[in-house]
Amino acid sequence: MYAKAYAKINVFLDVLGRREDGYHDLKMVMLPIELHDSISISVLPYSPHSSVVCDHIELKATKYNMVNKTLLAMKDKYSFDENFTIVVHKEIPIAAGLGGGSSNAAATMKAIYSILKIEDTLDSKLALAKSLGADVPFCLLNQPALVEGIGEKITPIKLKDNWYVLIVMPDVGLSTKDVFEKADTMELGHGNADDVINALVKGDEEALGKAMFNSLQAVSTSMNPEIQPIIDLMKSDGVSAVMMSGSGSSVFAISKNKMKLQKLFILVIS
Repeated sequence: MYAKAYAKINVFLDVLGRREDGYHDLKMVMLPIELHDSISISVLPYSPHSSVVCDHIELKATKYNMVNKTLLAMKDKYSFDENFTIVVHKEIPIAAGLGGGSSNAAATMKAIYSILKIEDTLDSKLALAKSLGADVPFCLLNQPALVEGIGEKITPIKLKDNWYVLIVMPDVGLSTKDVFEKADTMELGHGNADDVINALVKGDEEALGKAMFNSLQAVSTSMNPEIQPIIDLMKSDGVSAVMMSGSGSSVFAISKNKMKLQKLFILVIS
């Protein structure tokens, strides 16, 4: 079976505080995008173990990655005996704030539900997804949404228009864990998610550019000096809706005007 694992961007990310369990309460507006990893998965007969292979050089030696974690969690929950061979082709940059690992987990979940014909409620599936990571429930639903709590409270958003996205990845990525640890030592700003949602619903690009907010952007730019110059360059060509995604380090521009982003792409690579 072949599955697509779609990336996401955060057009709004507000860190509301650190919880006693070490997680953070978040308020996010997230959009799935067409950028995706490709996952091939099939039952591996007569084998006592599953085989997971990834073609990304930095992940080849990783045995306990999100796909393996998902397989173990699903076996524990549903008590099936089948093992699988899984091949992951990476297109989503790692350490980019684009949800690559979470999307791989969600795509693996969907594929196993389909292959083994496992029936379960959506709430039960989302609870399993939450146990795997904060972004996995969103990736499982794969639709524009307001995401709250530690990722488990999801309210879908209906967009008026299609949007185009240009993503620029610095040479150096950032660890989500490291970014949040530094964020805990800093005073973070806060934004207004309602303004972002209203702009998306109305298709108002100028209002979206003004409302987009990321609590972690100042933290991540202090850790990776490549980020801010990319933001400044992308905004210099008249594109207002530019921001870092997630904990970084990727930067995106979003617009309803495809030609505008194509022109910006030429500027960025020149």
